[in-house]
Amino acid sequence: MRADAARNRALLLAAAEAAFAERGLDVSVADIAQRAGIGKGTVFRHFPTKGDLLAEVMLDRIGALSHAGKRLTTADDPGAALLEFLTLAAERQQQNDMSLLREAHAVNERLADARTEMFALIDILVERAREAGAIRADVTGTDVALLMCAPGHVAGFAPHGGPDLWRRYLAIIFDGLRPQGAGPLPVPPPQVG
Repeated sequence: MRADAARNRALLLAAAEAAFAERGLDVSVADIAQRAGIGKGTVFRHFPTKGDLLAEVMLDRIGALSHAGKRLTTADDPGAALLEFLTLAAERQQQNDMSLLREAHAVNERLADARTEMFALIDILVERAREAGAIRADVTGTDVALLMCAPGHVAGFAPHGGPDLWRRYLAIIFDGLRPQGAGPLPVPPPQVG
């Protein structure tokens, strides 16, 4: 890819992520192109449909988390590795809340595959943390995957809480994963599929 094409693509993905986060799926391709400072034709040269653009934004986000997850699966301290992964996920969500796009995995097969890979990495991180005694024995990868967006979501209900309020809720969540003082969970984890 030429340098100018790579630059346009990076600008476009950043603009699209911000626009989708602010306005949801109703944002127009023309608005995204204007935000990126490029022509609408350039958008369609890279991405034939808005769905393709959305999928690429989500692939970029999932890819960054998966890359970190792969690195963390071999960390010396499995509990610290799981906390680092959850922190990275929450930081990324805080930058641009894309939780309204949680069903975006249905956009295309590549996105579904990337999500499956990320969930498999979460399972490994959780299993390692469980085996090390860092988290309670009845916590599953599915539990952790469902909690990933919770810190930012909860902090969003406190409009004057400050930009780092999510860190408070991540600490509460992670403490809830620890085995010390844990009672039995009332129902089994949901099936993700």
